[in-house]
Amino acid sequence: MLNNQQIPNKISYDVVIIGGAIMGASTAWFLSDNADFDGSVLVVERDPTYENSSTAHTNSCMRQQFSTELNVKISQFAADFVKNLRTYMGGDERVPELSIRSFGYMYLADNNEFADVLRESQQVQLGVGAATQLMTAEEIKQAYPFYNVDDIVLGSINLIDEGFWDATAVFDWWRRSSRERGVEYVANEVVAINNNVNGTKVESITLKSGEVISCGQVLNASGPRAARTAQMAGIEVPVEPRKRYSWIFSAEQPLDRDLPLTIDPSGVHVRENGGGTYQCGGHPDIDPAVDYDDFKMDHNIWQEHVWPILATRIPQFEAIKITSEWGGHYAYNTFDHNAIMGPHTEVSNFFFLNGFSGHGLQQSPAMGRGTAEILTYGEYRSLDMNSFNFERIVNNKPIIEKAVI
Repeated sequence: MLNNQQIPNKISYDVVIIGGAIMGASTAWFLSDNADFDGSVLVVERDPTYENSSTAHTNSCMRQQFSTELNVKISQFAADFVKNLRTYMGGDERVPELSIRSFGYMYLADNNEFADVLRESQQVQLGVGAATQLMTAEEIKQAYPFYNVDDIVLGSINLIDEGFWDATAVFDWWRRSSRERGVEYVANEVVAINNNVNGTKVESITLKSGEVISCGQVLNASGPRAARTAQMAGIEVPVEPRKRYSWIFSAEQPLDRDLPLTIDPSGVHVRENGGGTYQCGGHPDIDPAVDYDDFKMDHNIWQEHVWPILATRIPQFEAIKITSEWGGHYAYNTFDHNAIMGPHTEVSNFFFLNGFSGHGLQQSPAMGRGTAEILTYGEYRSLDMNSFNFERIVNNKPIIEKAVI
């Protein structure tokens, strides 16, 4: 290690993954798990503590309530993967057996237009096997008496495979298992990406410690820093860091039943955290890109925006105490808020896994699997992810996903 930077063991790798958080770790593991992939993999992570990564700042929840069939299927695979983690990892008895605490997501519509969106989305979800239920305001009040539903037209909830899961355990085992299979992780930083003369292929990367590492393929898995990474290869990608605030609080009068992850029409969301505590998230109405290292809290947002909404929606939350809070970043895709995957249209061996806009953690199993497939075979084999490929940005063909929080 040089100045806290680790030096790779080799000077050439078949795949270099830039970013070792949830997406990079998922891809590395699925590559290591694929019998048809026999190459070498290097994962370069600038901060191995992951302290400020989107992975560390997540809600740790998954949902199937999306408005596009593919996004629903992606979350269905995530649910299966989490519930069968040990089996996916070859029956290794060291691997924990996990479950999903399915308290569900509760979408609340306060106007007929959004109610129609919930109805249309439910049909998509039911069509691929999800268990989404629509609820009138009266039905919501009966099932969850703590809500104020005076302004609510319709609600939508799914109580199967939708809620909290132990993302930390999955993340840790992806890294541990892939390392045991030969994937190399280094604490270092990519400071240059070096293309060939024609600019059609990445030939090598340069590390902060000075080494130049040759590579067959490069994967951009650098979260909110995706645009900075792409720019080193002469590529533009529409991803920027957007600040998102989270609070953990205890209630003087805890609710008498599980609180679904509730998405208020304002965009403020809150969920069960266990033991009489709850987790809430939100952001200001003005939502600009921020500096990559800006994680400063804005305490006025809680006092002036989030808490009043929360206490109005759930009156028992008028008397609460914040126990912890933090600011994190969405890797926000300004084009259409969906994943950007696949190869670049001109730099043929530069691949994307970026722009998840807040739903990356729950999508990481399917996205890592799909990316490992396209790196190995040049095509997706489990789920057809082609609609997420970077090419859609060049062709100006956005994917319209109506269920973005």
